[in-house]
Amino acid sequence: MHVCISLVNREDSWFKSLFVRKVDPRKDAHSHLLAKKEDNNLYKIQFHNVKPECLDAYNKLCEDVLPSIHADPEYPCELVGTWNTWYGEQDQAVHLWRYRGGYPALTDVMNKLRQNKEFMDYRNERGKMLLSRRNQLLLEFSFWNEPVPRSGPNIYELRSYQLRPGTMIEWGNYWARAIEFRQQNHEAVGGFFSQIGSLYMVHHLWAYKDLQSREDTRNAAWQHEGWDEVVYYTVPLIQHMESRIMIPMKSSPLK
Repeated sequence: MHVCISLVNREDSWFKSLFVRKVDPRKDAHSHLLAKKEDNNLYKIQFHNVKPECLDAYNKLCEDVLPSIHADPEYPCELVGTWNTWYGEQDQAVHLWRYRGGYPALTDVMNKLRQNKEFMDYRNERGKMLLSRRNQLLLEFSFWNEPVPRSGPNIYELRSYQLRPGTMIEWGNYWARAIEFRQQNHEAVGGFFSQIGSLYMVHHLWAYKDLQSREDTRNAAWQHEGWDEVVYYTVPLIQHMESRIMIPMKSSPLK
């Protein structure tokens, strides 16, 4: 009997959710429907797998060069955050950049960096330290915060979801309502979806004081009415998911 009541309540809540304003996937490209309209930000996330014996030297190299690019007004880009993975893939660095002005800004930065001797020297030296690297170009979901510098110390969790093709709009509709459940401790940093690289990929970035704070905050979300529905309806959209716990490098604006 309890199961029947739960199912009725779930279906009733689902029926009510039909009256919440949703994105119509047939009207426009996903990037236009889900991304912020008021700005033209493009993000690049980089994953660098470093030779274990080179990690300290790699971090020092990044701390010497990346902040200068971030601070130079000639480059329309900002270093949002830079981390080492603590739990997840080991000996890995993750860098998140924002390009204000979209693809033209990205092209402008890339062209200028090719003429920057310090950066080219950094790139050559970096190549000797890496086992592999990959990147993705991302847009930010309209219903998430824009990442801004924050004081620390914090740990960061990057939760990455490979969605089934054709389900990005559905994911966005559920999370547009769900994000309010995850704002209680200001843990939401940013939410992104891929445009180039691995497609139908979503990244959610969270900040916590420590691992216990993460556990307590995530458990508290289940006390909010509606959170269970978000999990129930979004899990079937996922093909693969991964969690990284990351520690900021010294030069990261996200401390």
